[in-house]
Amino acid sequence: MDFKNGNIGFFDSGIGGISILGKTMKLLENEVFIYFGDSRNSPYGSKSESELINLSINICNFLIFENNCKAIVVACNTASSAAIRFLRERYEPKIPIIGVEPAIKPAVEFVNSNNKKGYILLLATPFTVNGDKLRCLINKYSKNTIECFALDYLAYMIEHNESEQSIYDYLYERLHKYINNVSCIVLGCTHYYFVKNIIKDIFGEGVRIFDGSLGTAMELRRRLIENNLINKTIDNLNTRVQIYNSLDNEKVLRCHKILSGVI
Repeated sequence: MDFKNGNIGFFDSGIGGISILGKTMKLLENEVFIYFGDSRNSPYGSKSESELINLSINICNFLIFENNCKAIVVACNTASSAAIRFLRERYEPKIPIIGVEPAIKPAVEFVNSNNKKGYILLLATPFTVNGDKLRCLINKYSKNTIECFALDYLAYMIEHNESEQSIYDYLYERLHKYINNVSCIVLGCTHYYFVKNIIKDIFGEGVRIFDGSLGTAMELRRRLIENNLINKTIDNLNTRVQIYNSLDNEKVLRCHKILSGVI
């Protein structure tokens, strides 16, 4: 297989990873992308580690061997937390595997440089909140108070396009106790990017919100350059993204395509 001239694969439990895909397309203008949303098995946050590893391997095989992907972005915090080590052992160094992690470092830098009061609130799925990967990341910044809160239903609500009012009510009920005590918020699930404005409505304009989408895109670019895999030109700008979904539902696929800018 000609991986050097291949595509870049993205996958997530559904629409969440499209938030990273959008940033990446702007950063890497000469690349072609294959996006796989695993809506049939969504949400990932309540699954076991072994389930997540098996799902991730199956999707990577589809992206690499059926779609000639030269690099894979695991555009899901939960899948990254559960499976990134296993995927790297299986596919690297030939295929760079890029995971996503919560933007704790820029949040800590923001708090320290601006002498902000209050703690950093990290919102994520139950699997991510309880995982060793997040615990290790937080331990790097133990001087800062980082409060982790697991939202067991939010990714499902976003994936199923529930109303803004329903999402607002769900978040307010669970997070209102943190209002006025938080310096900034870190989004630890790629789905949460799509309700950033609702979170801001609850906490107010003064609370800064961080997500890891740009950092992931920049790490992908660095790895492509490092492995001499980056494209200098592109043949057809009209076919930059192909969208797949395990649910094979036209409504779901259309939603993915709209969010990614395909239509």
